Amino acid sequence: MSTATLSPSAPLTLTSGAVSELKKLKEQQEISDDFGLRVGVEGGGCAGMNYILGFDQKKEGDSEYDIDGIRVFMNKAHGLYLAGMEIDFKSGLDARGFTFNNPNASSTCGCGSSFSA
Repeated sequence: MSTATLSPSAPLTLTSGAVSELKKLKEQQEISDDFGLRVGVEGGGCAGMNYILGFDQKKEGDSEYDIDGIRVFMNKAHGLYLAGMEIDFKSGLDARGFTFNNPNASSTCGCGSSFSA
């Protein structure tokens, strides 16, 4: 088994609430250690681009980061759109789920899951 090459510092951050929820999800779904959290973007959504967030295996062209014990995979080309982004987990009465605070977004949609840059 080869050792993972970690990039020096992640271009995005996970809040303690997001880290806690991700670790809980990984344990509940019995996701193996060769999977990490994929963060990225794809075309679509009402504002032009959707966020990608889910457990996945590392692919060619990915950068790998360790954020508070969470393996994070990101396609190198997505760094332009995700640099400086903060991912949080809300569990309040008004909202529940992962939220994206992206300083690169020139506009976001009402649901917060898509943006334009």
